[in-house]
Order: sequence, then structure tokens, then C-alpha cells
Amino acid sequence: MTQARRSTYETVLRLREAPFVVQRPPYFSPAAAAQDEANSLGGYGHFAQTLLPLEYTGWAEECAAHVTSCYVGDWSSLHKVVVRGREALDFLAWLGMRDLSRFELGQIKHHVQLDGNGWVASEGILCRLDDEEFLYTAGSGDWLIWQLSQGSWDAEAEDVSPDRFVFGVQGPAALDTLEKLTGESLRDIAFSRSRMCGIAGVPVRVLRTGISGELGYELHGPAGHANEVWSATVECGDGFGIRQLGLRSQPVQHIEAGIATNGLDYLPASILTPGAPRQFRRGAPGGSFVPENGITDYFRKPSELGWGFRKGVPDRDFLGRDALAVDAAGGAGGTARRTLVGLRWNAEDVAGILTAALREGELPDPMEVPRGRGPVFDQVLAGGRRVGVSTGRTVSVNLRSTISLCVIDESHAHPGNEVTVLWGRPGTAQREIRATVAKLPFKPDRRRTDVSAL
Repeated sequence: MTQARRSTYETVLRLREAPFVVQRPPYFSPAAAAQDEANSLGGYGHFAQTLLPLEYTGWAEECAAHVTSCYVGDWSSLHKVVVRGREALDFLAWLGMRDLSRFELGQIKHHVQLDGNGWVASEGILCRLDDEEFLYTAGSGDWLIWQLSQGSWDAEAEDVSPDRFVFGVQGPAALDTLEKLTGESLRDIAFSRSRMCGIAGVPVRVLRTGISGELGYELHGPAGHANEVWSATVECGDGFGIRQLGLRSQPVQHIEAGIATNGLDYLPASILTPGAPRQFRRGAPGGSFVPENGITDYFRKPSELGWGFRKGVPDRDFLGRDALAVDAAGGAGGTARRTLVGLRWNAEDVAGILTAALREGELPDPMEVPRGRGPVFDQVLAGGRRVGVSTGRTVSVNLRSTISLCVIDESHAHPGNEVTVLWGRPGTAQREIRATVAKLPFKPDRRRTDVSAL
């Protein structure tokens, strides 16, 4: 067995041994009954431990909804952790790399949590509910809960995941839909802000977020009312062209918006911390990428995902700060600095993969559309040398292109540069696909649309 294959084999074993520690939401969405009415195909897929319909009216139509009208999608599978107490803010400021010194009630912050080596361990959104109460919503809150348990903070964390639904309503018609749904103006809610509203007497928090890169909102409310809120949202949005978003289409918008997803575009560094919870249990990632340094090759520093500091590492104390400072000072052993870019894949080369089953010769790994399931990491080459890693390959009907994210050496990050993506797992009939470096996001960023003018 070669060293590269042995490294991959060991990585597979470590990932398969990674159990979940904290119980996740129920197996079916709290809105399953309402969703089932439109799930005529009867197909389901896993979002964490929750089953969601794969598609309602068809993936191509659903993938376009956040650009042409709006969608309602189900993110109830996300982990939801309430942190409260006298030192709750101090703890969260230490755990995350973002400055929380000016954190208003109802405000939303992107909370990026690192390990001691400066690798991203978890990330999600943090909302201030009260002076001493905060809600963290992410793919996993295990790292937060475990870190709080390791210290002596005057604060507590409560996993409220099964008790709350999270619905996304994103797209140019999202505001009209939600104002009809709530019966009130929502134009006072600025980007990254939130407040409470009522939907048919049900208390629901409306958050203005931007996971699609378009004008968008989230609804957070009690799971016991999820079915009625989902149905009411669909009914109110019917005149505006709303679509229900299936699991097959959910992750496409993240790539269009240039947003890396934990567990898909990188692996959380917490899986190596002794005694810490092991998030995202699944087999080894797919794709052509072969790690040279073991599992850490799947980890990412915040600067590699577009989450670094613009003015250098600040002096305030937070977990992983010292490691980032060493990196900034050039202590990474001369390793090339990397950054996040987009890739547009050559249409002719992609078509060759999609139609390979209709021709003679060895079959390469198939391409799922609009994108594959689970984490897939592909080698990116320039002049035959490995210069980056591509993830999230997806067909974008909005851009009429196959696109992906790519963490690449800065020397090759200029938009327009030509690179090659190696498609297919090691040992298969691999193919080289031409690609062009693109600036992120792939389409205009409309998250901060001035709704007062609409």
C-alpha cells in the first residue's frame, strides 16, 4: 500500500469512528405533514438525522426560485443552542473570533469558532435574544456545549433543537410573502437583525439573513406549530410564485453565493480534540483529493474561507488567536498562502462526463445533478502541480454553468486563470476538466437590498 493510500485509509477509519454525542432533532421534520402534501414523488434524503423531501416540483425550478421569486425551505435540522447567564457574552466572545463588544438585542453575528491550532471547529449564526441570552444555530453546536463544560463560566447552554423549527424564505418575493403572512410591515428589519412577530397567534422570530445571496429571511418558532406555519407560508406566497425547496436543491445557492459549508466544503477541526464531540458522522469524503498530511488536509483556516481579518489579528483574547498570529507572522513553514475563489468548469468537459455512459470506454465516476451528496474534495492542478482543492461542484441553472468553490494558492487565484480539476476517485477512470478561476460570489450580492425602496 502506498503512503498516499495508507493516509487515505487511516482517514477513512478515523471518520467512521466519529460518533454523534448530542441528540439531534427528530427523524422527521416538525413540518413533515404539511410538506408531504406537495411531495408527490415521495423521495426523501437525510439532512443530518432528519428526513426531508428531495424535491417538490423539480430541482431545476426549485434551484431558480431564490432568483426569480422566492422559496420556503426547511433548516429545522440545524442544531439550536441557547446560551444564557451572567458570563454568557464573555464566553461567546472567547469562543468565537468575531468582536462581540457591540452586540445589540436582536442582532445576528456570524460566529466562527476555532480550535487551539486556529482551524475552524464550528461556525453558524449567533443571535442576541436578551441581555444575557443568545441563540447559536449551526450544523452542530456540540463544540460550543463541550467548550462551555470545560471551563468555569457563569453560564449555561441548553440544546433546544427538537423544540424549534427553522424555515428559510429567500428571494426577491420573500418580503411580500412574509408581510402578507405576518400581516405587518417588516421593512424595519435591517440585514443581520431580527425581531419577534406573530403568525396566526404563534410567536415567531423573523431574522433577515442571506444564505442565498439574495434578499432573505428565516423564521424561528415552536416546533408544535411548524405544520401550520409552513402551510400558511406556502399559501401566502402562492401569488408571488413561491416554491417549496427540496433537499436536492438546498445546497446549490451556497455555492452561487460563495459560502463554504461545514462538513461539506471542509471538515471541523474538533474531530481531533481529545474528549471533544465528533461531529458529522459519515464515511470518508469522495473526490480525487488525496491528503498528504492526514486528516488535517480537510481542515481550513478562516482566511482560507473568506473569514479572515482585514486589518490583522486583533489583540483581544479568543480561542485560536495565538495560532492565527503565528500564521500571520509567516510561521507556517513557508507553505503557500491560500484563499477562496470560484471555479467555472468547462461545459464541454462536463458534458463528456455526463454522457460517458452512452459511449465506449471506461466509465468515470458519475456526476450527480444538480450536485453530489456529502463532502467531495477534488484536486486542482496548474501545470501538472497541485495548487488547490475544489468542493461543492454543482450545476447552476441561474448561471447556466457548472461551478464550485476552490481553496487555492494565492499565486493562482486571479480571476480568469486557467486550471484543471481532476475528476474521480483514485483508482477510477479519472478525467481532467478545464476550469476558470472566478471571483466570489458568482452572482451579484443582494443580501443588503434596501427594502424601504421596494
